[in-house]
Amino acid sequence: MKYLAVFVLLCLCTLVWCKPQAKYTTRYDNVDLDAIIRSDRLLKNYVDCMVGRKKCTKDGEELKRNLPDALQTACSKCSEAQKAGSRKIIRHLITNRPQWFRELEVIYDPQGVYRRAYNEELKREKLTL
Repeated sequence: MKYLAVFVLLCLCTLVWCKPQAKYTTRYDNVDLDAIIRSDRLLKNYVDCMVGRKKCTKDGEELKRNLPDALQTACSKCSEAQKAGSRKIIRHLITNRPQWFRELEVIYDPQGVYRRAYNEELKREKLTL
């Protein structure tokens, strides 16, 4: 009986610790995206992190780790702040730094799957690639 109780406890602990994350962390939701957008140096550091040219900051590591899943799931695990921030950064890159956007696209959307999937949204936003 004692072994059964220990086994059940271990199973419960495993379920709790291995439970898939329902949402991405909101720890970095208050990052000043406008300051990053205003600074080519800061923005380029994030792009370089995402494409593997430079070491990432903690928030850059988090973004790099979660971006493939966010693209696949249409940001279903994103907070509202993350969704708004994503739109802001994407709009800025497409409008002002298209080469950097293409560098990211080569890594994160080499087959153009997400470009096609989000094409209507880009049209609504009056963005062209």
